Amino acid sequence: MKHRLQFTGKKLIRMILLLLGVSIVTFLLMCASPLDPLQTNVGQAALGTMSQEQIAKLEAYWGTDTPPLERYIGWLGDVLHGDFGTSLLYRQPVLTVIGQRLAGSFWLLLSAWVISGVLGLTMGVIAGACRGRWPDKLIKGYCLLISSTPAFWLAILLLLVFAVWLGWFPIGLSVPVGMDAAAVTAADRLRHAVLPALTLSITGVANIALHTREKMIDVLESDYVLFARARGESEASIVLRHGLRNVALPAITLQFASVSEIIGGSVLVEQVFSYPGLGQAAVTAGLGSDLPLLLGITVVTAAIVFAGNLIADLLYGVVDPKIRKGAARG
Repeated sequence: MKHRLQFTGKKLIRMILLLLGVSIVTFLLMCASPLDPLQTNVGQAALGTMSQEQIAKLEAYWGTDTPPLERYIGWLGDVLHGDFGTSLLYRQPVLTVIGQRLAGSFWLLLSAWVISGVLGLTMGVIAGACRGRWPDKLIKGYCLLISSTPAFWLAILLLLVFAVWLGWFPIGLSVPVGMDAAAVTAADRLRHAVLPALTLSITGVANIALHTREKMIDVLESDYVLFARARGESEASIVLRHGLRNVALPAITLQFASVSEIIGGSVLVEQVFSYPGLGQAAVTAGLGSDLPLLLGITVVTAAIVFAGNLIADLLYGVVDPKIRKGAARG
């Protein structure tokens, strides 16, 4: 137990350093951005009609009159006290905006993550068990095609086919247009989330399926599987008892590592479907030079990704005792 706490403590220290590094890089990239916050949000024509006092007030509001180092140190000091600042575009606390947008994206990301993991594991096991036959060729070809397909292009294709041509699903947004919030049902939200979740699920399948396939092939070529066949075990029993048990560990690793891919893909997918989630808020903050909001979103999403990797590391010890002992010694 002591060793496990030490292992978790080291991981948390790395997480803090990682979040600090992510915030610094994000801040530097925003400072190096060619976008002028005043021209982007006010407009060149409007700036030309303003007095110097009005422009000075706008510069103070957007922070352009403060040296970058001073701005970052001030932001970091506020974060250490639990204050991520106020969104310059939404005029609300950053954590409030993130909470609202994350609530919209949570079920979308969770469903896509679960579906992609289950489908990827299933397809990988089937492909590995049917190596060289038509199921294997079909699944491998599909995965290679999907892995080279941009998420936004797939989103546009699904939107065109199922929303525009067939009319089965809404074109965009998370709720019906013009409907009172109290009248929106769970079925309405589900219909609007199907295509975005389907897009993220399809793009997240390939990596897990291909890695599971390779691991499955290695397992089925091992000596103990050869011995199981010699004892007369059926192929289905071998795949389920020996193959699935041994591919579960790497599948867990890839599944939690894919959190970053799901979150990254949601940025483009939410833009295509005009889905008001965390990804769309990140794009809006970047284009609008809303530095407090973008820093907050970056830190929160990085923390979620790191938490996924930490859970995977801890689950290693649950699934495989040898890995737990190795981690404790390290």
